[in-house]
Amino acid sequence: MTKVMIVYASMTGNTQEIADILGEELEKYDIEVEIEECISVDPEDLLEYDGALIGGYTYDDGQLPDEFVDFYEDMADVDFSGKVCASFGSGDTFYDEYCLTVDLVETRLKEQGATVPVAGLKVDLDPDEEDVVRAESYAKTFVDVLKG
Repeated sequence: MTKVMIVYASMTGNTQEIADILGEELEKYDIEVEIEECISVDPEDLLEYDGALIGGYTYDDGQLPDEFVDFYEDMADVDFSGKVCASFGSGDTFYDEYCLTVDLVETRLKEQGATVPVAGLKVDLDPDEEDVVRAESYAKTFVDVLKG
């Protein structure tokens, strides 16, 4: 069975909610999903999975969440070649650097050799019905590449 790890950082619960939505959607495609907070996982652990979705919120005006910094920095030491990965997260359009964490993770994944089949999923605050539809499409594209 195809296995995917979803790793996230969430302060208000918004990014965790996105992770749960994505997890439920992936399971519809017979994918075994494990969802973990970033403080419980090392980036190297992701190599045990066929793919990974990595999510985080953007704090204040473009800062990585404190609890996510170590995970993000440690990603630079992992070769993700052969892995299908993508990023997601929440932010607030009030700030100039909307969802910058999503962009930083996506760039890091590409730098480390991951196949990134879909642009990062960005959600303004908590996911609404339109965001759920976008998450379903995002998951479908991810699965299509993951399962080839």
